[in-house]
Amino acid sequence: MAADPSPRSRTRVVLADAAARRGTADRAGTDLTEQTPIGEALVKGLMRAQLALALRLALVVAAGLGTLPLLFAVAPAVGGYRVFGVHLPWVLLGLLSFPFLVGVGAAYVRWAERNEQDFAALIRRPER
Repeated sequence: MAADPSPRSRTRVVLADAAARRGTADRAGTDLTEQTPIGEALVKGLMRAQLALALRLALVVAAGLGTLPLLFAVAPAVGGYRVFGVHLPWVLLGLLSFPFLVGVGAAYVRWAERNEQDFAALIRRPER
């Protein structure tokens, strides 16, 4: 058998030194991953912003589409108008409501993503 090579010197690793060097640059991210009360408050703030946005846009949809049947009930003469040979209520509720809903949905996605980007920027922001 071959002779054993000389033993290597041992290196001592101390985790406290590594943690001290890392610092608190990513404190908000740590709060999120460790589910601290601060991280929980940050996530609740994002959820509250998303809920407020959804409720506002639901109100827009309810006002936009919900008032049309009310208009036709209150003023039946408006329902008698014809557009391209089709009664106005059918045109508004049957055809034009879909582009309206798609537009509201697209606006929701855009604003919800902006909320999430603002949240991510808040998390990435270095502490001073």
